[in-house]
Amino acid sequence: MASKIQKPRGTMDIFSKEALLWQKIEKKASETSELYGFGEIRTPTFEELALFKRGVGEVTDVVQKEMYTFEDREGRVFALRPEGTASVVRAIIENGKAGDAMPLRYYYLINCFRYEKPQAGRSREFFQFGTEMFGTQDASADATVISLANTLINSLGIKGVSLHINSIGCPNCRPMYREALVEYFKSHESELCPTCQERLKTNPLRVLDCKSPICSELAKGAPKTIEHLCPECSEHFEDLKSYLEAQGIDYTVDPKIVRGLDYYTKTVFEFICDNIGAQSTICGGGRYDGLMEQLGGPSLPGIGFGMGITRLILAMEASGAADVCEKVPVLYIAPMGKDARKKALEIVSSLRNNGVYAECDISARSLKAQMKYADKIGAKYTLILGDSELEVGKAQLKNMAESSQEEIDLSQICEIILSK
Repeated sequence: MASKIQKPRGTMDIFSKEALLWQKIEKKASETSELYGFGEIRTPTFEELALFKRGVGEVTDVVQKEMYTFEDREGRVFALRPEGTASVVRAIIENGKAGDAMPLRYYYLINCFRYEKPQAGRSREFFQFGTEMFGTQDASADATVISLANTLINSLGIKGVSLHINSIGCPNCRPMYREALVEYFKSHESELCPTCQERLKTNPLRVLDCKSPICSELAKGAPKTIEHLCPECSEHFEDLKSYLEAQGIDYTVDPKIVRGLDYYTKTVFEFICDNIGAQSTICGGGRYDGLMEQLGGPSLPGIGFGMGITRLILAMEASGAADVCEKVPVLYIAPMGKDARKKALEIVSSLRNNGVYAECDISARSLKAQMKYADKIGAKYTLILGDSELEVGKAQLKNMAESSQEEIDLSQICEIILSK
């Protein structure tokens, strides 16, 4: 016997009932985005490696440790996308969308790939809903994007979620903060985990959100970004808070929120769900005002977020909001013999053409097995078709929930079912 082939580690198989929950989330995400004026964008699953090195940052964990890369037959190096923003920026530049009416607003539902240790809420192929807005640097844009995320989370019935916000400054004020941060952690360098000792040289802001208990404790005494903001960034952050308050959106200023990608500036935020375990961030995003120029485009400030679908599902389950109903057939026809099967196919085809879910046996099972199957799939009505029913043109329509029967004219079966 040949050995079994299994799915790659960190990926998942999603079957029909579970897929209904995914479809619910995707539908809500699309509807909410469109309510805010965002249109869908679809980009390639893989891009040139250089895009993510320049856009995400060469010293980030994503680029250094987590990307899936490959060479094509012509020796060009590509990467499976680890996130969505860089691809959207590339698409805007390449397709000349910077000349469209501002602000540009896009949303996407994509799969991404990162070589990470699989655990609850984190996989190597993961699925993400994201939004991107370009062309406005006002804090009201930040508040609008955060409001969109908040609206979606509420519409999915997720409870126990809190919004955490911070500002990490801009290229003008961040060097001063970085200097203060490095100075602080240098005095504790021997206590840091090996990863953070390396981050201290390349990306010291990442030390602030390390999950190591020792690093987390040290981070509590570190200088705060909001204490080192320039006047412009400070005003922007104060405006953001006032705009969130105007919309009735509660928030917590959290100095530990820095996000892990190099392109972030000013506003960063996370929606945190406390009852789904360690991977508690169900949405993360922020502003990236220099990314478009960094990738060779015009100066267009940007703001956006990403939501992991599997984490949303965990949060919905914890909130008791993950119930979905599988669609059941209105009618199941149990035919006995080829002539009956032909008539059954004729009837269900007519019903399907009228938007009604109907089924009939296509496996030549016994009548007993067919009725057992009809009950298992939850059919609302069943109809047994044999030679005698075909001969007289009448059959017994059974209401499965009530165990009642009525004789119906086969020529009127579609009209009767459509009226049910």
